[in-house]
Amino acid sequence: MGAYTLIVPSEKRRNEMQRMAAKELEDLERWKEQQRTKPINLAPKQLGGNHSEVEVRQRQQLQLIQSKYQKKLKREEYIRIKREAEEAEIQKMKAIQREKSDKLEEKKRLQENLRREAFREHQQCKTAEFLRRLDTQSPHRGTCPVAVCDPQSSAWAGRQAYMDSIREGTKKLQKMKDEHCQKSELLELKHEQQEEERAKIHQAEHRRVNNAFLDRLQGESQPGGLQHFGGYWNMNSGNSWDI
Repeated sequence: MGAYTLIVPSEKRRNEMQRMAAKELEDLERWKEQQRTKPINLAPKQLGGNHSEVEVRQRQQLQLIQSKYQKKLKREEYIRIKREAEEAEIQKMKAIQREKSDKLEEKKRLQENLRREAFREHQQCKTAEFLRRLDTQSPHRGTCPVAVCDPQSSAWAGRQAYMDSIREGTKKLQKMKDEHCQKSELLELKHEQQEEERAKIHQAEHRRVNNAFLDRLQGESQPGGLQHFGGYWNMNSGNSWDI
């Protein structure tokens, strides 16, 4: 057994803690007493105000119907907003796809232009090579009795023939385009004339039906008209009576 130290509790501190605990308990009891529900004492009177029970029931029924309509309107508004959001999303996707298609068309157009330019350069090179070959072969034709042609004049004649063929093809293409435009204009004019004739026929038919209806009304309004004989006028069977 070793040595130890015993600390004696403080009597003053113990008394202070007990006093604080007692005070807190008293405060708690006082707070419970203050928060306790007090009895309600009201003078007896008729409830419902100045409205009768029938009016109150009618008002409740009207509020119920209005609440149903309000719920329906809210649901329709929600559906409309959702549809608009979906439509906006679809339009956005369409715009994106349209932009992609435009870019693709632009790329195809550039590739086509490059291809045409390469083809034109290739064709020019081939034409120049052909003319050069003709120029080199022209001196060997001197053995025949025909007069020798000038190489420059033969090259110029070849180029001129090539340009004339290109002009002729362009003229033919332009002529075909003009004929196509004339045909399309004639078809459009014919279609407009048919539409006008159809509208005139429809107006005439409508006018005939209205006149027949007015004649029938006028016949019914007369004293010795249709009602006097107890029948009605049949419009589809000529001048016949249906009894």
